[in-house]
Amino acid sequence: MTIFRSFFIAAAFGAVAASLAPTALAASDPALLQRGAYLARVGDCMACHSAPGKPEYGGGLPIDSGHGIIYSTNITPDKQHGIGKYTEKQFADAVRKGVRADGQHLYPAMPYPNYNKVTDADIHALYAFFMEGVKPSGAVPPETSMDFPFNLRWGMAVWNYVFTSNQPFAPRKEWTDQVKLGAYLVEGLGHCSSCHTPRGFAMNEKADSGADAQYLAGGDLNGWPVPSLRGMPHWTSQDIVDYLQTGRNRTAAVAGEMTAVVEHSTSHMRTADLSAIAAYLKSLSPVPAPAAAVKPQGAEATVRKLTAAKNLTLGERLYLDNCAACHFVTGKGAERVFPRVDGATVVNADSPAALVNVILAGARTPSTARAPSILVMPGFAHRMNDAEVAELATFLRQGWTNHAAPVSERNVKAVRTSLAPAH
Repeated sequence: MTIFRSFFIAAAFGAVAASLAPTALAASDPALLQRGAYLARVGDCMACHSAPGKPEYGGGLPIDSGHGIIYSTNITPDKQHGIGKYTEKQFADAVRKGVRADGQHLYPAMPYPNYNKVTDADIHALYAFFMEGVKPSGAVPPETSMDFPFNLRWGMAVWNYVFTSNQPFAPRKEWTDQVKLGAYLVEGLGHCSSCHTPRGFAMNEKADSGADAQYLAGGDLNGWPVPSLRGMPHWTSQDIVDYLQTGRNRTAAVAGEMTAVVEHSTSHMRTADLSAIAAYLKSLSPVPAPAAAVKPQGAEATVRKLTAAKNLTLGERLYLDNCAACHFVTGKGAERVFPRVDGATVVNADSPAALVNVILAGARTPSTARAPSILVMPGFAHRMNDAEVAELATFLRQGWTNHAAPVSERNVKAVRTSLAPAH
């Protein structure tokens, strides 16, 4: 996992509580604990604070910052190794300001720049859950080790002053109640902008709300193209709900970091909340699409050539031999089963890195309550060399109605090298 995914997901829209209690909770409130557990799912806390084979929320997940390894912290109510001694005010400051109980600054692998929009009422519910609804664990994560000068945590105070805001969530007057709820979920606990908003020279998000055209406008993240979420003109609201709820919809399926987001967070959310998220995203003005290359014969020419299977290029032959059984000669795949490659965002992205990654490493959908079956695309790193992957990817990016630039062996080699530990 990388730091930018970690930089790099509420319930009904909560009213702001009058104040935060300075002491621990006096007694359990089942409804409050249930709400807190739900909010923890929305915030995707488990994904970063639970390492494979370790206790839930016990920390220890390594996060590669590029300047050293950050290990997620133990956020169970263990009083020695977790957050069991935190008052609610200290908990709120850690979540929304990135400041620990001892006054030390957290690294923004913890998405506190987004969480600062979480209401007091929801902070209260989260605090109740982590103090009373989570089993204490004495797990001791490895020490975070950063290169100089990034090991000087006080420097985060300067970063916070320049790049974060303490402004609470502010809905617009013209929004419907549904859009308000969606905006609160996306801009706050959902921290969608951690991945989908372009970053500046200091790895700061360039915008923090939908009022700015750069917010959720996509970009490049650790070499992966990240799509814009603004307007999402090629998806209906139901497509967005299906994708977040099941990891698949009519045309696409999750891959990469979004797999974990769906598995641990959005698949556990209520349909009404996911519909609110969709309504908010659809309310944003779309990013202008680049002018498409003119393809007089378009998809039909590709379909005819693949069907005839004569005088094929290497890329076309590789597609028929390895891909057509699922994605078909039409490139349209099968709804909710095999994603389409004709017109797919990942195929047409400026950077081919994500497409090459999927070809090499494969992908698998998570098992969710509404879609329990796991659909697997095998990786082809073991059976295709860099030249072959480049030819296949180039065909995908230029077949049917696709119009992206060709892929070089150098592009493939770079991705394969980044995957080396996993292969």
